[in-house]
Amino acid sequence: MRAMTIEAPVSLDNLVMSDRPDPGAPGDGEIRVKLHGSTLNFHDLGVVTGRMSADSGRIPLADGAGVVEAVGEGVSEFAVGDQVVSCFFPDWQDGGATIGDFSRTPGDGIDGFACDAVVRPATAFTHAPRGYDAVEAASITTAGLTAWRALICDGGLKAGDTVLLLGTGGVSIWALQIARMMGARVAITSSSDEKLDRARKMGADFTVNYRNDEGWGTTVRDWTDGRGVDHVVEVGGPGTLAQSIEAVRIGGHIHLIGVLTGASGEVPTAILMARQARLQGLIVGNRRQQQDFVRALDQSGIRPVIDRRFPLESLGDAFRFEMAGSHFGKIGVEW
Repeated sequence: MRAMTIEAPVSLDNLVMSDRPDPGAPGDGEIRVKLHGSTLNFHDLGVVTGRMSADSGRIPLADGAGVVEAVGEGVSEFAVGDQVVSCFFPDWQDGGATIGDFSRTPGDGIDGFACDAVVRPATAFTHAPRGYDAVEAASITTAGLTAWRALICDGGLKAGDTVLLLGTGGVSIWALQIARMMGARVAITSSSDEKLDRARKMGADFTVNYRNDEGWGTTVRDWTDGRGVDHVVEVGGPGTLAQSIEAVRIGGHIHLIGVLTGASGEVPTAILMARQARLQGLIVGNRRQQQDFVRALDQSGIRPVIDRRFPLESLGDAFRFEMAGSHFGKIGVEW
């Protein structure tokens, strides 16, 4: 079968199409999935560019969606022909966080989904949202579930809450859609007025161009009449955290889910203490949370925002497009 693989030395120039043995028939408790789509994440970019370690020959991409081709003995949750989507942590089925690394994450510690077919435990997938194509379904695995867990599972978002989102990438746009679905008010930042206009058309209540406003945290606080926002979905990390703390209300919640500006930096601890805000790191979510998210999507009618789609053989170009930073929402790969 076809598979994109990462060859040494790891770089986008060494992301190549390979011929791999067919995975064969599923065993007990397993399903065989014919894959048709994926989406790109910052984590995937780190793997294929060598920023995060990966074995030579690794198949990348944490997100995967397709159609069940065969089921093994003991599998009752899925049937041939079902549309399914992968789980970021295939071993984390339910309950509180138990995993703090990527040793079992597809596309990192184990082979991912940039290939024609896989055989995996049935518990490594959930049903896809109804009516979604493979690329749309794949977008829930990492970005969508991260936003869902942050706002709904950990944050307890409710109607009337205020939410601050940073940027217009996959997690932030999913968070915008989830927040609007729940009746929350949303502020969002970007360095692009064009992207901010798109966000407003999607329901954002307040927008800030951070390139023109270095004190955007205060600007967002002023939007709330000085109270501060209830939630911040913080994807930037050390370069944006100080402004996020400025924007959050006393007793609010900062969901730290990204390090786009670096892996470490100073934290204004005195202001954070005065805010009495909860600063919580999180990495995606468990299978039960993904199943709950799928049920919500089935009822809401929300469809993910896919900026552009690339064929599998152009995966390197898809990552270069991601590196350029011009996308809005998710970047898809389909085959």
